[in-house]
Amino acid sequence: MSVKKIRKKLKEIGNEEKAKKHQSFFKTGPGEYGEGDIFVGVIVPELRRLAKEYKTIGINEIKQLLKSKIHEERLLSLFLLIHRYSKGDEPEKKRIYELYLKNTKFINNWDLVDSSAGQIAGAFLFDKSKNPLYDLVKSENLWERRISII
Repeated sequence: MSVKKIRKKLKEIGNEEKAKKHQSFFKTGPGEYGEGDIFVGVIVPELRRLAKEYKTIGINEIKQLLKSKIHEERLLSLFLLIHRYSKGDEPEKKRIYELYLKNTKFINNWDLVDSSAGQIAGAFLFDKSKNPLYDLVKSENLWERRISII
């Protein structure tokens, strides 16, 4: 499944009224914590269903979705990473964990962090040194600090 097809699917199932509510709820206005986020109005259960449907998508496509301006594409990418992490061997888990930490600037809202931090960063560090969390807790980035807490 290509990113282009996934984006088309999200737009098809999106709901303009929900998108407007999400824009307000997630504080996307100038100076607010979610400034600039764009929503298409796809609900979380639907994104979880799509993650199961597209679970074989490649890591490069997941990265594209993670770097999107569209909030639901980023959340879908995180659900896909969680799935890959849960099925991966130790080297795959490490790659996903490192990818996650290298892309925290795109994991920039409470629902994105709360849906993924425990299942990726927390799971990876469970039986390892917690030093990376201490670095995150000192970050200027609110969302990196939240990742360390979750």
